[in-house]
Parts: sequence; structure tokens; C-alpha cells
Amino acid sequence: MRPTVQTAQKVQTAQTAQTDKRRCQFELAFRVIPYVALLVSLVLTLLTSHGTARYNGVALGLSAVAAGWLRLMRVPAPLPVQESSQHRVKGMVFYVGLLVLIALLILHNPFFAVFGFSGYLFVPLLPGWWKGVGMVVNASLMALSEVGGQAQLHGTTWIAYVGLFAVNVFIVAAMTKVGLDDERLAEERSRTIDQLSEANRRLEQMMEENAGLHAQLVAQAREAGVFDERQRMAGEIHDTLAQGLMGILAQLEAAELAEDDAVRRERHLGLAKGLARDGLAEARRSVQALRPQLLDGARLPEALRALAGQWTQTSGIPVRAEVDGDAVPLQPALEVVLFRAAQEALANIAKHANATRAGMTLTYMHDVVSLDVLDDGAGFSNGNINGNGNGYGLAAMRQRLRQVGGGLEIESAPGDGTTVSASVPALYRVEEGSAR
Repeated sequence: MRPTVQTAQKVQTAQTAQTDKRRCQFELAFRVIPYVALLVSLVLTLLTSHGTARYNGVALGLSAVAAGWLRLMRVPAPLPVQESSQHRVKGMVFYVGLLVLIALLILHNPFFAVFGFSGYLFVPLLPGWWKGVGMVVNASLMALSEVGGQAQLHGTTWIAYVGLFAVNVFIVAAMTKVGLDDERLAEERSRTIDQLSEANRRLEQMMEENAGLHAQLVAQAREAGVFDERQRMAGEIHDTLAQGLMGILAQLEAAELAEDDAVRRERHLGLAKGLARDGLAEARRSVQALRPQLLDGARLPEALRALAGQWTQTSGIPVRAEVDGDAVPLQPALEVVLFRAAQEALANIAKHANATRAGMTLTYMHDVVSLDVLDDGAGFSNGNINGNGNGYGLAAMRQRLRQVGGGLEIESAPGDGTTVSASVPALYRVEEGSAR
């Protein structure tokens, strides 16, 4: 599972645990506090009273009834809200009975005000505005105990009673507001947990869908890689085996025509053997995706001059190789592309141009490096650039140049020769110390 989903689940689990812990704390408080308060009130009453056995017996009896009421009529703690709403009727009966018992106990002895505080704890059991009524009644009973009981309600004591009543109402209102705020926060947390659960579910669903898309993309990338490799191998075979075999065939045909001239015949056969060896070496290097042999240990200008010399020797057509600008080493892939373009252009001249001479110019500019290969051959109309004799070779040349961000332009006219211009971005080898 992804880290995002794990994080969401951890947050959800932590919030759920916090809510459960808080609920357990409220459950414990509602279960224990009223009994403790009742016991403390009873002990204070018995220790401070100087009444008869009947007086103490009434206190014990009312305390027993209150304890039984708490035990038999107790409803679940008023959190969460949905549980208290399910027990609304029972909760109201329980609270009214509790207020009656608190009133009887406080009227019997003001020390039962300690137990009377428990009435505030159960106010959330009441629905709506009944909460306010319950708080006011409970506050009036607490104020009565604070002035010393109903026996003290005479004269100016009523003023103290009203003041204490107001203070009790203020205190319980503040406490209730805090409780309601906590309840609201609990509800918001509950909604947040639900939303987080839904978001978590959607996230898992999206991740499953993304996993499927990822698998499809991997398969497509693999297919594209296979296709690119096939294209590369086709281009390398065309540049090495096909051109080499064509050169060998031309030398063998020349050797057949020179049967009466042993020197020429041996020269052509020697050239054919040399082309065969070079073609075999280039084929091996192409399979291993290595640089052309002439580029090993040499810069592109030197490799092109060597290529021009070899081509002149095999084709019999003189070719002039020139360099314009500062010859700075390019990135290997760019040099290979330009070298292959030169091979293809010279091969087309030998096959189709019927030229008497040719030329190559390698130009280094600020942002572009271009290679122009021209001849004085028959040429062809622009409408036939992709026609006879210009099939796979030029298509492969365009594809290679496009892959490195370069381009190919061909200018030709019948009787005016042909110019092939290949260009690539001027991406130099930084490690060579070039300042460009």
C-alpha cells in the first residue's frame, strides 16, 4: 500500500482512538462521580447533624433512593449525541426524578449540595431548550443550599439567594457551553473521520486504477522500445551491410570487366575484400550499438575526411571535405547522426547521381552544426525527392536527425546536381573544456 493511504489510515485510526478514549472518560465520570458525590454528602450530613435517629434515617433513606435511581434508571452517557437521542424519553424521566431527589436531599440538609452538582452532569440528556430549564432549576437548588437551606430564606437573605442563583446560572451556562463546544467538536471529528474514510476508499480505488494505467504505460513503453530498436537496427544495417555489399558488388563487377588487366583486377578484388572486412566490423559494432569505427579515437572532421578518402577510393569520384568554424567536439550521439548522414548522402551520389565530383562542408555555428553534401550529378525535380532511389535511406536519415532535434533539407534540380543539408543542435561536450 502506498504511503499516502497508510498516512490516511493512521490519521483515521488516531482520531478514532482519541474519540473512543474521550467517550470512555465521560462514561467513567457519569458512572462514578454521582455516587462519590452522594457518599460525600451523606458523610458530611451525618457528621455535622445533631438530629435524631429519625433525621439521620431520612438522610440514609433518601440517599438510598437516589443511589437506586442512579442505578436503575441510568441511561448511557450523553456522548455521543445519537445515543442520547435514542433514550430521550427515559433520559427526561431520569433527569426529572434526579432533580426531585436533589431537592428533597438539599431541603433535608444543605450539605447534599455536593450531590446536587451531579445534576449539571446530566443536563445534556434533555432535548433542546429543556436543557436551560434543567440548568435553572438545578441552579436554584444549589443557591438554596449555599444560603443554608430554606430556613434561612427571610429578610435580606433573599438578596444573597438571588445573587448566588445568578452566579450558579452563569457558571453552569459557561460549563454547558464548553460541553456543547466539545460535543460539536466531537461531531465534527466524527464527520471528518467519515470523510477521511471515504477519501481513503476513493484514494485506494484511484491507486488501483493508476496501477492498471501504469501497467499499460509500461507495456506501451516496452513496445515503443522494441520498435525504436528495430528502427535503429534497420538503419544500422542499411548504413553498414547494405552500403558495404553495394560497394563490394561494384568492385567485383569492376574486377570482371578488368579480366585482361591483372593489376586493375587485383586492385578491385583487394578493395572488395577491404570493404567486406570493414562491413563485417561495422555490422558487429552496430549490433553492439557502438560508434562507427572511423569515429573511434577521432573527431568528427577527421572521421569525415577519412570517410571521404575511402569513398573516393571505392567510387572513383573525387570528394572535397572542408570544415568551417571552430571544430569543437559534439555530444557522441550528434556526431554519429551527422556521420551516418554523410554516409547516406555519399552512397546516394554513388548510386544515382552520375556525378564527376562531390563536396562535404561541416559548419560549426553558435547554436547549430550543419553538414552539406553536394554533387554535380544529374539531380532530380523537387517532386521526386521521396521518389526513385530516395526511399529508406533518406527516411532513416530524417528519423535519426529528428530524434536528436535536428533536420534535413534537400535541394536539387534536373541537371544541376543535389545538395543534402543535415543540421543538429550545437550541444558540445562540456567535459572537453568547450566555452560554448
